Amino acid sequence: MSEALHGLWKDWRLHLLVLVTVLVTETVGTFSFSIGPGVVMLLPMLYALIIGLILYFTPLVKERQSRNAEPIIVLGVSLLLAKIGVTIGPSLPEIIAAGPALLLQELGNLGTIFLALPLAVWLGLKRESIGMTHSVAREPNVGLIMDKFGINSPEGRGVMAVYIFGTVFGAVFMGILAGLLGTVTPIHPYSFAMASGIGSGSMMAAASGSLIAAYPDMETQIAAFAGASNLLSLSTGLYVSIFIALPLTEKLYRAMSAKNDKKAAGGK
Repeated sequence: MSEALHGLWKDWRLHLLVLVTVLVTETVGTFSFSIGPGVVMLLPMLYALIIGLILYFTPLVKERQSRNAEPIIVLGVSLLLAKIGVTIGPSLPEIIAAGPALLLQELGNLGTIFLALPLAVWLGLKRESIGMTHSVAREPNVGLIMDKFGINSPEGRGVMAVYIFGTVFGAVFMGILAGLLGTVTPIHPYSFAMASGIGSGSMMAAASGSLIAAYPDMETQIAAFAGASNLLSLSTGLYVSIFIALPLTEKLYRAMSAKNDKKAAGGK
């Protein structure tokens, strides 16, 4: 174990690529542009994700660098969460004042079922749509689907597809969407901060970073609400998926599939 850790820190190629990526992205800085009344915020973190994705498909990144980067990402997110924990302390009165809104924010994730599941069924997806739409498909949700349906099941293929897509593009999507909606809608930035805590540290950081760039005077409060929301999602998200989201998705899928079958039979 100690030899593996020693080799990790001696991977000069990985650390050099990360250093160059950070220097380039920080030099570019934050870039924003308007879409109607809204503003899209492009942060250095988004550039870094895109550059890292491009580098992955070049000879500069070997399998060793890809493998060694995984534990370092965990370490980086841990430092981020520690910073957010320190930020939450002074903002506890405001977080407590949010009351039920913060405690019930996990139920907001159920909205993806009503939006995404009908679209998936309309596109012709079968039981893959259950795994794809019952949640944002982070690690606990992947484990739930694998445990109930198995890795080779249609549901397993669906949840893995969304997990991979979210891992690659999730932070970019959340960062752009949060900045745009946070400036184009009359909804309070604290609400979007709570919505950014979906159980993924990188997605939360991207979304809250865009909100902070749009509302720099609310930096402490946005970071606190996002961190508290993400912690609650990590704590309660799996239980919501087990007892509410997954059964609801299966029930809605059966209802919509039966309706489509009746239409197909009538058409014949």
